[in-house]
Amino acid sequence: MPIRPIVRFPDERLRTPCRAVERFDESLAALASDLAETMRAAPGIGITAAHVGELLRMTVIELDGPSSTRVYVNPVVEWSSAEMRRHAEGSVSMPGVTEDVERSARIRIRYQDLSGNSDVEETDGLLAVCLQHEIDQLDGIFWIERLSRLKRERIIKKFRKMQA
Repeated sequence: MPIRPIVRFPDERLRTPCRAVERFDESLAALASDLAETMRAAPGIGITAAHVGELLRMTVIELDGPSSTRVYVNPVVEWSSAEMRRHAEGSVSMPGVTEDVERSARIRIRYQDLSGNSDVEETDGLLAVCLQHEIDQLDGIFWIERLSRLKRERIIKKFRKMQA
């Protein structure tokens, strides 16, 4: 379970749509384990395979410590509520900066587990925020694209200053 290097903004892989997972084998399970360890070390509460340079549709989310680790393979939002919520977001690929993002308050997703079994989940709260954020990433939409141009430019400027 090695901790993998995280792809940093503005790497183009963060804006590249990920391909569907087709092979559910030991290497996929190992990637999920690596993602969990990498996310904890970052630290973060969600990470996608794209964050470590693997352009596959998989995300790992952990809201309440290692016992709460959830792996979603090939997740897709099937439905989202019209009701919206704002929540502070950031990224393991752009550490040190956050901004409020508006997203649907409730969603329903379709996904597969590490064995390839299909499932559907309806959720709200922080898990709904995380799933929308990570599924955006899998679709090649980096989180700052959900901000106004002014806020996006301010975040990028702040991040670059922190990196200097």
